[in-house]
Amino acid sequence: MPTLARVAVVTPYRLDLTVAVLRRFSTNVVDRTDARGRYVRALECAGGPAFVAVHQPEKGEIEVEIEAPPGEDARVLALTQRMLGVDRDIAGFYGKARKLKWLYPLAERMRGVKPPRYPALWEACVNAIVFQQVSIHAAGAILRRTIEALGPPLARDGEVLFAFPSPATLLAADAASLRTAGLSTGKVATLRRVAGILLDGSLDEAMLEERATPAAIELLSSIKGIGPWTAAVILLRGLGRLDLFPQNDSGAARSLALAAPGIGVDVEAALTTLGPWRGLLYYHLLLARLEARGELTSG
Repeated sequence: MPTLARVAVVTPYRLDLTVAVLRRFSTNVVDRTDARGRYVRALECAGGPAFVAVHQPEKGEIEVEIEAPPGEDARVLALTQRMLGVDRDIAGFYGKARKLKWLYPLAERMRGVKPPRYPALWEACVNAIVFQQVSIHAAGAILRRTIEALGPPLARDGEVLFAFPSPATLLAADAASLRTAGLSTGKVATLRRVAGILLDGSLDEAMLEERATPAAIELLSSIKGIGPWTAAVILLRGLGRLDLFPQNDSGAARSLALAAPGIGVDVEAALTTLGPWRGLLYYHLLLARLEARGELTSG
């Protein structure tokens, strides 16, 4: 019997926008939206997969339905709250955004989005590594094929879901099958390297949490195959470090043209203005891109 939990959120809060920036692509096979408009996901637990379905019945709360192995409900609920940023207060961002005439209209349209976080450092690392130096659409397709190759698919309520593959699963996978999914030899090596480091305990989330952002970037960048951009994406999307904006992000650069048409934006000046909230610019530019493609629902 599923467990049903109502969770209070820090308002303003919009589940639809938060899920949109978590998913990034409609082709995402891990983070899904079902036929009823709920956010649905499978999460790996020690006793097998858990399933969550989330919707927002009121402005100030979300409702989370959980079907998990015995004893895992509390952990799965905590992960879901983390992923969906329900307790993040970003009021300070709007005051900073008001100073940027090209950004504030976008921030107002997207008011209520919260910075999501992946449920595990591993997932943040994989996403950042796969998206290195390729177009975002190509990377999205490669990531999907990789996840599907490492499967298996999980059926629930008429939906086909995939739990994100574990470090052990990737290490056990045949390198040829990973390359067939579209991963380069270098990325396969980096992913295997990170998987091994996480499994042997040489790196974990607590080590990054206890470090200031520059030191956390330095620690991640000490791993062969991870540079400053990749480290910044890992910390932003995996640990919620909003004082980071991944520089030289091709997707963000294109999105600036959508957010500020006909305006030559001084990115460095904008980041200085936003200060510790600069990471939210990354998410708002992503929303601008999704909006331009007609992939956002109305608020």
